[in-house]
Amino acid sequence: MTASYYSQALHGPYETRDLGDFELESGDKIRGLKLAYATFGKLSARRDNAILFPSWYSGTSKILERAYVGAGRALDPDKYFIILVNQIGAGLSSSPSNSAPPFDAARFPRITIADDVRAQHRLVTEAFGVERLALVLGGSMGAQQTYEWAARFPEAVRRAAPIAGLARGTAHNRLLVSTFIDAIVSDPAFDDGWYERAALVHRGLRRHARIFAASGFSPALFNTRGWSDLGFSTPDDFVAGFVEGHFLPQDPNNLVLLLSKWRDADASRLENGDLARALGRISAKTFVIAIKEDGFFPLADLEAEQKLIAGSELRRVSSPWGHLALFGTDPAYNAAIDRHLEELLAS
Repeated sequence: MTASYYSQALHGPYETRDLGDFELESGDKIRGLKLAYATFGKLSARRDNAILFPSWYSGTSKILERAYVGAGRALDPDKYFIILVNQIGAGLSSSPSNSAPPFDAARFPRITIADDVRAQHRLVTEAFGVERLALVLGGSMGAQQTYEWAARFPEAVRRAAPIAGLARGTAHNRLLVSTFIDAIVSDPAFDDGWYERAALVHRGLRRHARIFAASGFSPALFNTRGWSDLGFSTPDDFVAGFVEGHFLPQDPNNLVLLLSKWRDADASRLENGDLARALGRISAKTFVIAIKEDGFFPLADLEAEQKLIAGSELRRVSSPWGHLALFGTDPAYNAAIDRHLEELLAS
């Protein structure tokens, strides 16, 4: 791990909010829980223009900013007060990599998506005095948090836009995420206490990156050399430079913790396992946005959940970048997302 990866220099500027000792769903607690976040724009006098955008797997507030926030875009700081919040475990908020004494993924308290959302609710109410958000949105794991927000705090969410993610993972998605975890921990050097040595070893992270690339991008991206405009010359050059370049500087313990949250996310816990009742709690105007080429969260799976949300709409976008269009590399995807979000925000 590059020691300076989780830093203000690379992912700032961001602020942190100390929530004190935070009780978790598991019954455990995090002592001195810190949430890292970045804000853009100005909160209106009526406090009715706040947008919350939680981070996805391996993402940070800086990555979200670069991909989605800007003048003239749907998330325009001249119109809205935009809060980009980093998940617990993602390296900027409280995580195995920054906890003292150092924790590994096995000993760090078990975190759920619900824990993130409960902490974020405290952030927006205590730090900003916002009781109702104009919009909650997020991609992938951010979509999991968006569903949890809209179902757990329906009175606090006016609009919701889960993008390329599910309220409850399918059996296929849980299997896929388990393969990512298995890849990270597969290095032989991990056999004798891999958690303690994980930050020193990259072979498992490389395996993870290649599986992630093979399943996260669409076949069309590789078959048409869609990555060549970014300056890569071969598929291996692209995977090494783009995907491994993203994952190798990160802490494996953080990634395993995040993957465990992703795999186990389930908003139906709000209603004792009844997903229809849990999503029936949502009163926000909701656009469920699906990427047609998404191999992580297929269109049919998103549509099945969307039908459980009263008054919601399914919006489709297309990109050869598949699920990983979320990173903002496809201008056509970016423009389509902005159109849907602008329409939602105008409703």
